[in-house]
Amino acid sequence: MSPFTGSAPRTETWRHLTYTVDAHGVATVTLARPEKLNALTFGAYADLRDLLAELAREKSVRALVLTGQGRGFCSGGDVDEIIGATLAMDTAQLLDFNRMTGQVVRAVREAPFPVIAAVHGVAAGAGAVLALAADFRVADPSARFAFLFTKVGLSGGDMGAAYLLPRVVGLGHATRLLMLGDPVRAPEAERIGLLSEVTEEGRADEAALALAHRLAEGPALAYAQTKALLTAELDMPLAAAVEMDAATQALLMNGEDYAEFHAAFTEKRPPKWQGR
Repeated sequence: MSPFTGSAPRTETWRHLTYTVDAHGVATVTLARPEKLNALTFGAYADLRDLLAELAREKSVRALVLTGQGRGFCSGGDVDEIIGATLAMDTAQLLDFNRMTGQVVRAVREAPFPVIAAVHGVAAGAGAVLALAADFRVADPSARFAFLFTKVGLSGGDMGAAYLLPRVVGLGHATRLLMLGDPVRAPEAERIGLLSEVTEEGRADEAALALAHRLAEGPALAYAQTKALLTAELDMPLAAAVEMDAATQALLMNGEDYAEFHAAFTEKRPPKWQGR
């Protein structure tokens, strides 16, 4: 994402989610419709897309936690406000909507900072894909994932799920989860590699925030390039991947953080990472 902006001012208020950032550059984005299990609306999708784009340009955030208020992470698209509404849309409108949901996933994957999903309770449909798109998924034992798209008569490959899920859990597990839509509870999700960490009951947000602070204190540019390479090299042959690795390392070796590591090692002190 280019850091250059045009005439549009920074958004001061987000109507469909809550956003905070602390002094360490750790942002928390909270889906805030607890009475609806944080079901997504058209506005919530658009706010997520636009907020992530702004944060990517500003480069002030070093890690982001995505969480949900109340009893669950996110129950997916709101049945009345989205599924009901889409029945009255024509093909062009439906294409615009589906492209927007995919843009949210791309924004998560392309953000130049780590994104940690803190999951408790249900992560269903689009909520499951949002968590899947994150770099880390931290969940407590109440977490359950369900890719429900076929259960409403749609393709299981929604919002990039058919691209991302096989790369996280393998084609066999992804086929089962996307075709059948059955719930996957935390123990199985951890076993098949869908979860990065399982916490004690009620501790997912705390653990996700701790991980975010650990990442925020680290070499931000190195993390950003690692994330970019993990995404880009999924579809590359080995020769192209190692060439991209070489070019990336050559650029980072000219950076301040690389020199800072050597200075810190020589002086027997912890590095002071600048993200440059």
